[in-house]
Amino acid sequence: MSAVPSGFSEPAQDQPVDASTVASQLRLEPAQSDPGRSPSPARKAQVARELMRILPQGSVLWREEHLRPYECDGLTAFRQMPMLVVLPASEAEVIEVLRCCHRLEVPVVARGAGTGLSGGAMPHAAGVVLSLARLNRIVHLDPHARIARVQPGVRNLAISEAAAPHGLYYAPDPSSQIACTIGGNVAENSGGVHCLKYGLTVHNVLRVRALSIEGEVLECGSEALDSAGLDVLAALVGSEGMLAVVTEVTVKLVPRPQLARVVMASFNDVIKAADAVAMIIAEGIIPAGLELMDRRTAEAVEPFVRAGYDLQAQAILLAESDGTPEEVEEEIARIERILNDAGATAIRVSQSEPERLRFWSGRKNAFPAAGRVSPDYYCMDGTIPRKHLGRMLGDIAAMENTYQLRCMNVFHAGDGNLHPLILFDANDADQWRRAELFGAAILERCVDYGGTVTGEHGVGMEKINSMCVQFSPAERASFFALKKAFDPVGLLNPGKAIPTLARCAEYGRMHVHRGKMPFAALERF
Repeated sequence: MSAVPSGFSEPAQDQPVDASTVASQLRLEPAQSDPGRSPSPARKAQVARELMRILPQGSVLWREEHLRPYECDGLTAFRQMPMLVVLPASEAEVIEVLRCCHRLEVPVVARGAGTGLSGGAMPHAAGVVLSLARLNRIVHLDPHARIARVQPGVRNLAISEAAAPHGLYYAPDPSSQIACTIGGNVAENSGGVHCLKYGLTVHNVLRVRALSIEGEVLECGSEALDSAGLDVLAALVGSEGMLAVVTEVTVKLVPRPQLARVVMASFNDVIKAADAVAMIIAEGIIPAGLELMDRRTAEAVEPFVRAGYDLQAQAILLAESDGTPEEVEEEIARIERILNDAGATAIRVSQSEPERLRFWSGRKNAFPAAGRVSPDYYCMDGTIPRKHLGRMLGDIAAMENTYQLRCMNVFHAGDGNLHPLILFDANDADQWRRAELFGAAILERCVDYGGTVTGEHGVGMEKINSMCVQFSPAERASFFALKKAFDPVGLLNPGKAIPTLARCAEYGRMHVHRGKMPFAALERF
């Protein structure tokens, strides 16, 4: 749960907020000084005053030093200071905030833990960041029905911790699960290393309670097998806060398997490892997890977590089997046979639960480990059919030469979800330019292979140009139609995910300069 920054004090709720005070505290970045985007001091004072009237003291942040932590999410290359940040503690307070912002025509960007990697929670310069961190209660956990009803600020891992005494857990497990929130998971349709067998967030959410920009309550889904009315649950999951603000989520819990073991295989060629993935799936085996890392990733991770990776191998493949001891033994034997046939140079099978967790720890810490070998990294998130994994790895190697940048490759190999980590130095403008081009080339190649430009990290600001490559004008128009049906005035997370016709026309000529977005990137529609 995010606390109000220490030392913050506000005028009493019955005292007016002085416009000049707000203006002096909220100094703008030079890139934000365009009067077409930045609100006037009087406007900031007006919005702050209205929000302070409906929220308890300490729930509205307006000083620059308190806004700074909210200027970006996990994709730090995209930054924008918000006008204000609000920290409601109940659904009733969220409703009042939305009604106020709708009346005043203030853009609203909902935010969870800020661990997203696509710039989806980057603020609007003239808008309010609506932090849901204080809505962090597990409302109800029913071990018999195997469900949990939680508020959006509940951490992903906290659900499994609460369900553990009942032998249950919540299956989607993003690498950031210790910090990321279920509300953010719903916004991005998050996955994790076990999504091959247990599905993404959309497959594990039964019901969502959300609020429209007008503060109207929307109920989507049901704890039953079916629900009345239109089925728009799947539209809300993955909508990146553009349609509604989630205030409660009902998730499925699954029984913890009796046993889980991991096969760790080394390969002297990454394409052989990729081909082994296709062979396992073709055999009719659906592992609980099936992940691939190249040598550069293993070399970065091993000193960080000491997982026991073979640093002489060109690729490491992790395949997990879970179930009863008999099921696991039989499946592990089949996986080992396939890996040998595929040319694995070494195979190890976890012999204990600590060893299994250690094998996985390297994969789950690949992103932070990248920080040990490079000042910055740019994490991509495309998907391709599994049969093209080997070709895609070869393409990325060629792109390293083209753009003269290194890349660590980490894949949810079982479902073709790629997470190449492009290594660069953000202090070098040319390196950032090349990293952008490298990333765009990877996503375009994903589309060429019949895949998509995003798997689980969302579109946000990062991939909005790449959406021009994948979707036609007619398809993008249908996206906007859905957006308008939920948010007619376009105040919820404006300028994200769906590119305008004008933006697509400019694709290839618009580039981020030192993390500051051009005005066109902040278009509502």
